[in-house]
Amino acid sequence: MTTSITGIETDSCTFRIDAQRIAGLMSAEAPQSPGRIREVLARARELRGLADFEVAALCAVSDGDLLEEVFESARAVKQAIYGDRMVLFAPLYISNLCQNECAYCAFRVRNQAILRRSLTPAEIAAETKSLVDQGHKRILLVAGEAYPRQGFDYILDAIETIYSVRSGRGEIRRINVNIAPLTVAEFRRLRQAKIGTYQLFQETYHEATYHKVHISGPKVDYGWRLGAIDRALEAGIDDVGIGVLFGLHDWRFEVLALLQHIQHLEQRFGVGPHTISVPRLEPADGSDLSQHPPAPVADLDFRKIVAVLRLAVPYTGIIMSTRETANLRRMTMALGVSQISAGSRTNPGGYAAGDDVETANRAAAQFSLGDHRSLDAVILNICEMGYIPSFCTACYRLGRTGQDFMDLAKPGQIKLHCQPNALSTLQEYALDYASPQTRRSCEAAIARSLEAMDPQLRRRCEQMLD
Repeated sequence: MTTSITGIETDSCTFRIDAQRIAGLMSAEAPQSPGRIREVLARARELRGLADFEVAALCAVSDGDLLEEVFESARAVKQAIYGDRMVLFAPLYISNLCQNECAYCAFRVRNQAILRRSLTPAEIAAETKSLVDQGHKRILLVAGEAYPRQGFDYILDAIETIYSVRSGRGEIRRINVNIAPLTVAEFRRLRQAKIGTYQLFQETYHEATYHKVHISGPKVDYGWRLGAIDRALEAGIDDVGIGVLFGLHDWRFEVLALLQHIQHLEQRFGVGPHTISVPRLEPADGSDLSQHPPAPVADLDFRKIVAVLRLAVPYTGIIMSTRETANLRRMTMALGVSQISAGSRTNPGGYAAGDDVETANRAAAQFSLGDHRSLDAVILNICEMGYIPSFCTACYRLGRTGQDFMDLAKPGQIKLHCQPNALSTLQEYALDYASPQTRRSCEAAIARSLEAMDPQLRRRCEQMLD
């Protein structure tokens, strides 16, 4: 493997971001006429995605009325692909040990302001039980880029521990993983551990900015990180997730670079990302840069990012974390978000510790949260908004991943498979975990969804719910 300022080169992959093309699109793309924008939106509603010059045109829209048309088109595309479902998960931080010096992150190696902790197998099991007892079925395992003496086996052992936990009728059925880039051989071992999605954010695709904010440690290698998703797919991992930490560089550049990355994956592997995450830079203990983002993203622009990504990559799940406030999360659900975290803790041991010591443990958290509501409260709100909260993991269980998933998602057929499973998992939550008020709201949401269904699909759902 060799890395250069222009990109990454490995034995099997050569890929780089074409920053010059992006700069040209950003500088040359004058605001388009309303008629031209409407042509782009009409094309987006065909669910085939958009070209980079079309995405650049949408990013440049500033007229309020025209922007509302962009938002409305995003709502229509999301409804066509995903329907009313909203998938729920929780992050599980097992370690905040890290050897990188990333200027924006509380886990950075030189930060003396936080408590360092890596969970033992017993502690990981306790965290898992706490999540299961809330009603969670899927989690995102997160760890800093430094493991205890077991090395990479620490991650594999943690996955095995999480899958082994049973509490009452509950268990974790899907573990997605967000950890540092691996070799192909390590990715093969990760695949054998039966993970769901491997998720990795480039943080910023702008190489000069990347080197400025990643000061030391393995993460300074821009190319190694950029090629990680290729290596994961080479190793046989079917589902991958990508993302950007918005606020480090101009968001328009990041969106267009993200699109280049996706196009590369589609051309080389025949599949794009299973998910795209859109975190914004939030305050983190011991990080001055996180308090003063180099390229802050306003709420309206953030909503535009979600809408444009939904139009550009209609088949991909868009993830919104609890970094954002409850109100902003609600707004982005309509614009394209299809997965959200709920009841999150970003400090190792935070779930089992409970609320009584959360303030003390927050010193070990990666970043501050904007939405502190419990899973039960989030589900109540989602149902009241007209969505169907979903804990479904059927695609993973049935092998409906990678190309098989894309073949259903791209034409908008995936919701026909997902809706019955979403309703059955919501009923399971309502019966086993929900508060009385939330249970009533879940039951009303299920009834409402059944009433709106095609009769044949309704009969299938009713059989699953009996």
